[in-house]
Amino acid sequence: MNVKFWEKAPQTKAPKKKKSFAREWGDAILFAVVAASLIRWATFEAYTIPTPSMEKSLLVGDFLFVSKLHYGPRTPMTPLQVPLTHQTIWGTDIPSYSDAIQLKPHRLPGFSEVKHNDVVVFNYPPEEQHPADLRTNYIKRAIGLPGDSLSVRDMQVYINGKAVENPEKLQYKYLLVPNTQLSEKFFQDRDINLRDVIPYENGYVVDASPELASEIGKLDFIKEVVLLKDLPGKADPEVFPHVPSVYEWNKDNYGPIYIPQEGATVAITPQTLPFYEKVILEYEHNENAEVRDGRLYIDGQEANAYTFKQDYYFMMGDNRHNSLDSRYWGYVPADHIVGKAVMIWMSTDPEGSFFDRIRWNRIFKTIE
Repeated sequence: MNVKFWEKAPQTKAPKKKKSFAREWGDAILFAVVAASLIRWATFEAYTIPTPSMEKSLLVGDFLFVSKLHYGPRTPMTPLQVPLTHQTIWGTDIPSYSDAIQLKPHRLPGFSEVKHNDVVVFNYPPEEQHPADLRTNYIKRAIGLPGDSLSVRDMQVYINGKAVENPEKLQYKYLLVPNTQLSEKFFQDRDINLRDVIPYENGYVVDASPELASEIGKLDFIKEVVLLKDLPGKADPEVFPHVPSVYEWNKDNYGPIYIPQEGATVAITPQTLPFYEKVILEYEHNENAEVRDGRLYIDGQEANAYTFKQDYYFMMGDNRHNSLDSRYWGYVPADHIVGKAVMIWMSTDPEGSFFDRIRWNRIFKTIE
């Protein structure tokens, strides 16, 4: 064999070791989990409607896409978490996270701010047993924005003294008094959920729109339809700020109440402290704040004024008499906002039969 001494003899390249079947699947699963986690965090997340607080705008059994792009993705506060879980590991009661590390939240730029009447998904603020970003997801309409003054008079919401436009499918509670017993079909034909029909003395309490209540009241076998609303001056201790001796408010007659805005300063007095105590002690991340004898102390010094570190929102459900919302537990901090509900991609009727369980007319319907 004639080989020139200055040329290297050709070398045989070692064959690349082929991945095992298990390794290939492991890499594929890891990639899918990472990709799905990034999409879920930064773009869109699926969400389902579990309660009737937004009916009839949104129905129990609606499956939604929630956009993180509108308001900007929120950086994780609880990094030690099993991917693609929320509070527990799938199908168990085992926590899916550790709160040993808690990070300060930041929000990446979005292409929109929260606007009046946006349908917003957020973490339920009073749920103290979980970190803020892992609290139960709620969905309501953003009625009041930072800096607004909100009030409710005879069920009508006012923002900064002006009556707001009510959602198209607003509902209240009514007492139907019939001449005879009403069948399940009566309620189903009128799109009234059977699970929300409550027999009461000589009638039935239902959630309905004013238009539907008026139609039912014209039927010859209905004696009367009574709107079940709270009267002014009838204090409800369940409503925020839970001081009925001072604020004689209820769900239908409420406020006025100021919604905190980042950078705004408010006076702290015995009368105003109930509105802001939870905000200052819990949502504002003040390490050395406390309330003693009805007075606020920060770093050991009594505070007669306070400047807010973030924005807050006032959320209400469209089913106004069947909604646990800001009227009962107060403000929603900006760092609890998850995203904007934008589209229904699937809807199933829990009361429907096998053949008509899917609500075809709601699939791919945008949310207003």
